[in-house]
Amino acid sequence: MRLKVLVDNNTYIDHNYFMGEPALSFYIENENDKILFDTGYTDIFMRNAEKMNIDLSKVNKIVFSHGHNDHTNGFEFLIKKYDLSNTELFCSKGCFREKYESGDYIGAPFSELEFEKMCNLSLCNEPVEISSNLIFLGQIPEYFDFEKRKAIGTLDSHTGPSDFCCEDSAMVYKLHDGIFVITGCSHSGICNIIEHAVEVTGESNVLGVIGGFHIFEKDERLDKTIEYFIKRKIENIYPCHCVSFKAKAEINRFIPIYEVATGFELNI
Repeated sequence: MRLKVLVDNNTYIDHNYFMGEPALSFYIENENDKILFDTGYTDIFMRNAEKMNIDLSKVNKIVFSHGHNDHTNGFEFLIKKYDLSNTELFCSKGCFREKYESGDYIGAPFSELEFEKMCNLSLCNEPVEISSNLIFLGQIPEYFDFEKRKAIGTLDSHTGPSDFCCEDSAMVYKLHDGIFVITGCSHSGICNIIEHAVEVTGESNVLGVIGGFHIFEKDERLDKTIEYFIKRKIENIYPCHCVSFKAKAEINRFIPIYEVATGFELNI
């Protein structure tokens, strides 16, 4: 499996001059499948893909980690350029409910019905294999008290019920000697996600994890997360998108982490 970061909050200081934005999009090649995991906020992921010589017209599967616009809004630009009628789109139920925060709309660019008309939509609350050895995890249970869900805005209207991002999910790739977790924002809790990947695959050896952990403060939750990484003996940690510098620095005190930015490539 080959994973390429099409857009992230950060960029490298090199000759490529890829663009970044506070968003996330991964391009994944796995055997015959070309997969987009999230689509960022604007068309930047498409412009970066072109510079990386990645042909997005070949994408046959798309996965949304959750319904926030920094992970789904790029689809609005993708659908204007490509015919996605034969493209499979995987996400959990509730991904396309309207989301608001502080008076702003922060949800997906289209409704569930509109997505159904544009592509082959699969709403998956249960784990499903979307490519060889690559599993979409569906809805994530709560395994740890220190990772209780926190509300981000409201659903359906400015005054609607609190949004706990219950649709937030991730993927896991099965190798012969363990598993590798791919996550978007980890509103479900990065440890909850990894533990669910272990439960789903029956494989206790976690080789690594890449994605956003949604951790910003140096607090008890971060301490417990590091303890979990150490207990699970996770040696390959690639935090990006929604992980603050001080959180990365604290993790790096105990487990050396890898720097991730737009243009990063991971081959597993």
